[in-house]
Amino acid sequence: MKQFHLAVATTAAAATLAATGCGSSDSGGDTPLVVGTTDKVVSIDPAGSYDNGSLQVQTQVYQYLLNFEPGSTDPTPDAAEKCDFRTKTTYVCTIKPGLKFANGHPLTASDVAFSFTRIKKINDPNGPASLLTAMKSVKATDDKTVEFTLASPNDQTFPQVLVTSAGPIVDEESYPADKVLDDAAAVKAQGFSGPYTIGDYTKNQLAQFKVNPDYDGTYGKAKADVTMTYYADANNLKLDIQNGKIDVAWRSLTPTDIASLEKNDKVKVYKGAGGELRYMVFNLKTMPGSSDAQKQAIRQAIASSVDRDEIAAQVYKGTFTPAYSPVAKGQFGATEAFKTLYGAKPDKTKAQKFLDDAGVKAPVDVKLQYNPDHYGSSSDQEYNAVKRQLEASGLFKVDLQSTEWNTYNAERVKDAYPVYQLGWFPDFPDPDNYLTPFFAPNNFLQSHYEDPAMTKLLDQERTEADKGARERVLAQIQDKAAEQVATLPLLQGAQIAIAKPNVEGIQETLDPAFKFRFTSLSKG
Repeated sequence: MKQFHLAVATTAAAATLAATGCGSSDSGGDTPLVVGTTDKVVSIDPAGSYDNGSLQVQTQVYQYLLNFEPGSTDPTPDAAEKCDFRTKTTYVCTIKPGLKFANGHPLTASDVAFSFTRIKKINDPNGPASLLTAMKSVKATDDKTVEFTLASPNDQTFPQVLVTSAGPIVDEESYPADKVLDDAAAVKAQGFSGPYTIGDYTKNQLAQFKVNPDYDGTYGKAKADVTMTYYADANNLKLDIQNGKIDVAWRSLTPTDIASLEKNDKVKVYKGAGGELRYMVFNLKTMPGSSDAQKQAIRQAIASSVDRDEIAAQVYKGTFTPAYSPVAKGQFGATEAFKTLYGAKPDKTKAQKFLDDAGVKAPVDVKLQYNPDHYGSSSDQEYNAVKRQLEASGLFKVDLQSTEWNTYNAERVKDAYPVYQLGWFPDFPDPDNYLTPFFAPNNFLQSHYEDPAMTKLLDQERTEADKGARERVLAQIQDKAAEQVATLPLLQGAQIAIAKPNVEGIQETLDPAFKFRFTSLSKG
């Protein structure tokens, strides 16, 4: 979007003014902080977004039934007093008494049921409805009790789903049941019960987070007000953290910038548990190929032609490593199914055979789209490397194009891009979160992928309580994902934040829960 092209002086001035404005806060907290990011917000309303930039805002201002304490991957009560299985398919949560939204409205079980119901009803293409496939229905049985009816017995992942992008509790008196609330209206409504409320807000330019003194939940009271400043260019973000104009830089600096800042004694570079994945998506409807068999052969030939090691080393300087599975390395049950099937290095002979066996004539014309701002400015180098690798095989001719994030995110779900870039920031630390959102029916990719056999395997792994048996099913899923290549995993990255030396609490929030919590931050 055009308004993202902000001049350096304008962005820096906005950050400075915001910090000054925060200084007059009556929250009684510590010295305010300014955090910079290149991430973009699609929607503050949870029903209309399923992306890292939007989740960053939602994490600060909404309450969840359950949440992760810093350093933990076990869901603990947030708005709930307790949650547990009443029967094999009934999951019940009891709401804490006395909770309220910032606008003064009480938070009850009815708000909770409304929040989950509307996400499924709206089913926005950019929203998180795919995370709620395990939920058949939800209802409030009284003001304090909400009851979920699940599609499968003993669903091992549902408590963690409550901590995801599908989990924020909204005020049913402020949010419409059948459409997404725009950001300006959401800020005006103040239907927030999380650690912060929102003060000044200009979408994808500035967001002022004010400590909510009434928050009663997992994170405890926030220590300081925080202003988030949005950058159109990672170079400007690097300059402002380097020159002390902001306190924290959180997503996404280039690998070269990170290496440079590691040598700068005016800032400190923090690295945390990595679960971020980068991958290519194939639209099974619009990608090249005249039949399903030909389309699969083309995907398999592409999988045989990419060199992840080269991209990781030359483009990302080791801040990303090769990924050979839709499940991130280090997660329970992760394999390297793509390496097993296609090899670690490009194999033209193997790629050619896939095409020949399906009757596909080379070179294949591939329209490949990537995003230059949401996943960091190295995306152009990454996808130019992919283009070069594919064309070096002699089997492909690549038309490479780029689009800014908000337009990109809207167009990709409208069949505009036959092959395109995406990244994944896990909602919760479990292998299912790398699988169900991609391969279940009505998945968020909207890529026209659906396979009943895969759906059955996903149901098995979610409901299997025996760890060894679940691991075996997870291996089958990854093997099938490698064979079908609906998505092609390329790289896995770490969480990285850069801060002034006097900022505390950064390392505490860079944990496997993958939530950057402003509540952890303070400044001396």
